[in-house]
Amino acid sequence: MKRALGFVGSPRKHGNTHLLVAKILEGAQAEGATTEIVFLSDLVIRECDGCLVCWKGKPCPKQDDMNVLYPQIIASDLIVFGTPVYWYGPTALMKGLIDRFVYFNCPENRAKIRNKLALLAIPYEEQDPETARLVVAFFEKSLAYVEMHLIGQVVVSGVADKGDILRRPESLGEGYDLGRKAVKRLV
Repeated sequence: MKRALGFVGSPRKHGNTHLLVAKILEGAQAEGATTEIVFLSDLVIRECDGCLVCWKGKPCPKQDDMNVLYPQIIASDLIVFGTPVYWYGPTALMKGLIDRFVYFNCPENRAKIRNKLALLAIPYEEQDPETARLVVAFFEKSLAYVEMHLIGQVVVSGVADKGDILRRPESLGEGYDLGRKAVKRLV
């Protein structure tokens, strides 16, 4: 059975990012995938200090929740990254997660993530489409570096208040459809 893992990089539960990631995972589930959602705000993920132990194929020496996430990431076929735009970038929660993807830099660990599929869920307050451009570019470069395939995104402008996205059924529908299409690609 295919497995989809969603990361919510917003500290606001039941907010726009959470609702959008959940809708993508609902679409994935409709195609038979098992799904799990992870709230990064519930975890302790310490910063990478560049010790490079993981580059030698050894476990990360940080004693935090990332060591629990690595096996979940490895076991997943599809990963959904959800973050609102904070100061034209991802949230600190999401950036911390991606920083720790350095674990996948060595040949032994790269094979564990190579060719996994990824989706983005990016809601933000402003109306200007350029506002999310740097966040999308950040994921494009970061995921390509670890040889993951970013196959789609739902970027939703003008959703500032908690739950605003519920008034955007077309965006939620786009997320649901994206989740379904992604799982179909896994078959």
